[in-house]
Amino acid sequence: MVERKTGFAVSWHALSPILGIFRVRPAAGSRFPDYEAGQYIALRREDCALTRKGTDDAGRVRYVPDLDPSGVQRRGPVSHAYSISSAPYQTRQEGFLEFYVVRETVEEGRAGRLTESLFRIEPGKDDEVIYFDRITGDFTLAKRAAGFPHVLMVASGSGLAPFVSMLKQLDSEAGQGRRDATRYTLLHGNRTAEELAYHRELETIAAEGRLDFTYLATVSRPSRSGHDPSLGRGRVGNLLRLLVGLPMKEEEDLAAAEASGNGVEAARTALGKAVRPTVPAGTPLDAVRERMAPAGTVLMTCGNPSAMSDVERVAEARGIRFEKEDWKKTVSP
Repeated sequence: MVERKTGFAVSWHALSPILGIFRVRPAAGSRFPDYEAGQYIALRREDCALTRKGTDDAGRVRYVPDLDPSGVQRRGPVSHAYSISSAPYQTRQEGFLEFYVVRETVEEGRAGRLTESLFRIEPGKDDEVIYFDRITGDFTLAKRAAGFPHVLMVASGSGLAPFVSMLKQLDSEAGQGRRDATRYTLLHGNRTAEELAYHRELETIAAEGRLDFTYLATVSRPSRSGHDPSLGRGRVGNLLRLLVGLPMKEEEDLAAAEASGNGVEAARTALGKAVRPTVPAGTPLDAVRERMAPAGTVLMTCGNPSAMSDVERVAEARGIRFEKEDWKKTVSP
């Protein structure tokens, strides 16, 4: 049985109403276990809005608020595993774990049980976070990318967390003279520029050149008042498709709908709403594409399931080794 321990959120930074970064420190006298970049830990909050499993009139499974006999929402503990976005060296030196999280939305627009509670954190007030004293997971460079000269990382939203941990750790080690010969390329997509967590830090790592590292960030909802040319446009999956010479997902979906005769209008509407992908200004496309030779590339991805599914389709189409973070890891120890 993994021991539960008490930690405290010591900082909270909201990037938007649905995305945030927070740090947790253990109680005095405790320390977090050692870990590898890319691993995860289970967190728990005690005051979460509980749900119960039910079925609707069509027999479909639904999770609805768990109410007591007087109609009051029941509250209680909920646990879930989260990838760590801090680097191992940061935890050893400064004692915190950092997390980049999305406020999940479930049926009828309700916030997810644990993330609803996490987004109510107030450092110094409502700040207690229970953690399970084990850090685990095999979504690491040693397990998923060993032997490949090029590691292509594709992250949607908060799926950036394991990759930023890896890159910060690699950069720190390179600064101490332990640079490897591997090339790293990161594509990260989010809705807006404000939601691109760690953007400046990753730009700095790329600019300093201690690693062979290329960083491309893209937004799916570019600002109408003026798009930052240092950012790409379009969803990260479509940016990947542009780099490997494939049509946009929405174009592919429309072609499939027309061939089958089903869902054509919906596919046309989706294509009409899609932002056509472009790379950041000044990006040397030929040089980026040269890095991505299929035989020498492993593609690692983390993010929402639909985005990862599309990235897998791209990898299969181009014969690239595919590895994903498997988020079937709801934890209730």
